[in-house]
Amino acid sequence: MSSYQPKVPPVRAPKIRRRRNRKLLALLVLFFASVLAVLFFQSPISKISAIEIAGNELVSSEAIGQAAGIREGDHFFAASPRSIEKRIEALRGIESADVSRRFPGLIRIRVHEYPRVAFQWADGRLQALFADGSALEIGEGRTPPPDKPILSGWQDGDPLKAELCRALARIPDHLLSDISEIVPEPSESYPDKIKMYTRSRYEVYTTIGYLPDKIQYLDLYVQHLKQNKIDTGVISLLETDNHLPFSLAR
Repeated sequence: MSSYQPKVPPVRAPKIRRRRNRKLLALLVLFFASVLAVLFFQSPISKISAIEIAGNELVSSEAIGQAAGIREGDHFFAASPRSIEKRIEALRGIESADVSRRFPGLIRIRVHEYPRVAFQWADGRLQALFADGSALEIGEGRTPPPDKPILSGWQDGDPLKAELCRALARIPDHLLSDISEIVPEPSESYPDKIKMYTRSRYEVYTTIGYLPDKIQYLDLYVQHLKQNKIDTGVISLLETDNHLPFSLAR
């Protein structure tokens, strides 16, 4: 007579030692990672060692550096590039900024200034006017370059002045080369009317709104007047002046 004995699977011993080894290994890795992090942030290679600034012409590197809010010796990862860019872009005359980091320790800042569209005198000091309407002093003893007009008689904060700067930024340089000065000349019909003096000795009347479209005719007017031995005069570039008021045919 045979007796049946059920097979009982062997009971495996819990892997207590292996689990303990893994926990110990994880703690050791965490410990050494913490030590390395502390050593890194206390070492010179975690600091900013140099700051390079490029692309600026009128805005000083000192002003850009101050606006960036960083200096040599600061932690390399203390501020994000975008936060630095925003602070720099708040400067007058700065259209955009690009900040990059190059390990170890190098911060590169490249800026793009707004286009210079005109100049003005303020308290005897020459200032450049940018496309956004902001002004920046360019230093004593400087004279305005001959390729940009001087804005005279405009009040600081005048919205029409800022509008004029934006309009000038839309005009190619060669079309403005004869304009020496622009002054406000508002009228009841044209609140944004302006008077421009040319280097060829003519007075030109137009408006800020018409200027980008009408300026293309100015050279034709001047050429015709010169050909007819008229060395001075008044040229109107207003709403009704859609074409030359005289024939250019010879």
